[in-house]
Amino acid sequence: MARIIAGVGSSHVPAIGAALDNGKTEEPYWKRVFSGFEKSKKWMAQTKPDVAIVVYNDHASAFSVEMIPTFALGCAAEFPPADEGWGPRPVPVLKGHPELAAHIAQSVILDEFDLTIVNKMEVDHGLTVPMNLLFGTPKEWPCRAIPLAVNVVMYPPPTGHRCYMLGKAIRKAVESYPEDLKVVIFGTGGLSHQISGPRAGLINSKWDKNFLDNLTKDPKKLTRIPHIDYMREAGAEGIEMVMWLIMRGALDDQVDEIYRFYTVPASNTAVGHIILENRRKAAAKSKRAGAGRSKQAAARQAAQRIASKGRR
Repeated sequence: MARIIAGVGSSHVPAIGAALDNGKTEEPYWKRVFSGFEKSKKWMAQTKPDVAIVVYNDHASAFSVEMIPTFALGCAAEFPPADEGWGPRPVPVLKGHPELAAHIAQSVILDEFDLTIVNKMEVDHGLTVPMNLLFGTPKEWPCRAIPLAVNVVMYPPPTGHRCYMLGKAIRKAVESYPEDLKVVIFGTGGLSHQISGPRAGLINSKWDKNFLDNLTKDPKKLTRIPHIDYMREAGAEGIEMVMWLIMRGALDDQVDEIYRFYTVPASNTAVGHIILENRRKAAAKSKRAGAGRSKQAAARQAAQRIASKGRR
């Protein structure tokens, strides 16, 4: 069966994409940001997922104020990069997984989550920037991907609890898919930032770090945070952090925090990043290691018996 093995949380600052596209990654302002993802790229290269489910928010590229779905699942075979006003980013076309996406849609909708099914959609920096940060800049993305766009732009966005429970429904759907697939789920956006208004430039590092702590240890505590607290403590755009709870809901209750990175600012935004692995993955590694040691011990015992017989 398919299985979700890990979750990734990452900011999706558009200026990060611009820095990548314009060769500015080694400049002092940007170098610390990109160096913080070097370990993550190595982890992703070793993990080699078959599919990435990427939870992000559209920035008026696929949708507009005329139509704003709360949750929109991309079920197409491919998703080209959107033109966000200065031409599409020079990144590969995202190859979808229509079969798994359709299966998720059916399972989640029958579990009473009303998804919008999207069969044609362009994807913007909300998705492509995290893909770059974890996969680098390949000619083709090394795995297929399923976009899940969440409305965190127009009021009312979904609650953190609703997002967390949607993550659980997605996990159930993935685990009922018969093909043997390794799946990594992304939660993107945030952390604290406000783009406009009197509080433009707001960053609340204490709030951000507490959020990351609880994402690992006590995610249910985060599900009880009301919208107004995100707005007050993390800025108007800090509400994007509810998308990380979809990722967290799709994982085990107990997870291992593999890596964390946090820095400020990047284009007036707090950049946050975390990698969480399901503990059963670690347990499986331990079990395999134990089995290997048992085989080695058995081989040594057999060799000792043979040697003993030879001495007789």
